[in-house]
Amino acid sequence: MSDPEIAGSDDERVKTTSPLRKALLRPELGAIFGTVVVFAMFALLASDSGMFSAAGILNWSTVSAQFAIIAVGACLLMIAGEFDLSIGSMIGFAGMSIALLAITFGWPMWAAILVTFGVCLAIGALNGFIVVKTGLPSFIVTLALLFILRGFTIFVPQTLERKTIIGGIREAAEGDWVASLFGGTVFKPLFSWMGENGWIEVYDRGVNAGKPIVDGVPALVVWALVLIAFAHVLLTRTRFGNWIYASGGDARAASYAGVPVNRVKILMFVFTAFCATVLATCQVMEFGSAGADRGILKEFEAIISVVIGGALLTGGYGSIIGAGLGALIFGVVQQGLFFAGVESSLFRVFLGLILLLAVVLNTYIRRLITGEK
Repeated sequence: MSDPEIAGSDDERVKTTSPLRKALLRPELGAIFGTVVVFAMFALLASDSGMFSAAGILNWSTVSAQFAIIAVGACLLMIAGEFDLSIGSMIGFAGMSIALLAITFGWPMWAAILVTFGVCLAIGALNGFIVVKTGLPSFIVTLALLFILRGFTIFVPQTLERKTIIGGIREAAEGDWVASLFGGTVFKPLFSWMGENGWIEVYDRGVNAGKPIVDGVPALVVWALVLIAFAHVLLTRTRFGNWIYASGGDARAASYAGVPVNRVKILMFVFTAFCATVLATCQVMEFGSAGADRGILKEFEAIISVVIGGALLTGGYGSIIGAGLGALIFGVVQQGLFFAGVESSLFRVFLGLILLLAVVLNTYIRRLITGEK
């Protein structure tokens, strides 16, 4: 066939896609729309409440970062076609592991953190191994791990310490180089400079007079941004990212094409465990204690953030940027209701409505553009 014939062909394989069509097919479209709506709503309802002051922004961005850290791992795993319902229990288990090793057994904090990461990553690999070798639904396998890990998180400290909350972590972590990666703030000189120049609020009395109310960016927020950037590049700029999409889209076809589907899925379970452990470590450094009830329902919050971000429950489709925006929506709504003086029990009502609208919008636009029924 000659070039003119190809140019005049109606064959779908040689048709170009317009920039507008590409934009409308982006998974994060619903999350972008939801983010705009949420910020516009709270700009009207809570503009004079301090929600958009430096302290207010720190408040909801820190909450959003908690959701974002676990949403990143959950997003990659869902795109690969699997679920991990043990994320919440992993958070509680990891935090308690650090506390027991450092406080009860007297280990150096850096050793307690590194060993905890090693154990949790091994549990993540075990999750993935069971799923790929048995063919059981990941929903069932990780649901079992949810109960197992939560049970150990309650039983072990009760047996060793006769309590389920262990404190003293902040003191034990003082001066520890590994612990400093998960606690405290960064960019302190920049915030001091902004306070001196009147760009952000400062204390006007007491021993902190003249110092900025917000003295830096919490490590939790930094971790969220780093993980989002890393996962986005991995998913969109590497061959491994293509493997993730292929594994979730059609695992059998991907396997026939040479994609190591089992290895990809196991590594995604490991990465999800890593994200959960990062959040657990940041939490114990922030609160100075570990509690057996930490992380309850976090697995559903992660999945909700990912779904708001445009990922499909069936796998093979999704966006890290969308998951990050879903986590941002989650955090802004949760804290925005407080700033707006709305009854806090309505938080889940608002969240459910946002989830429903985002899913409907994503589905409708995708079907409209692709011609799906």
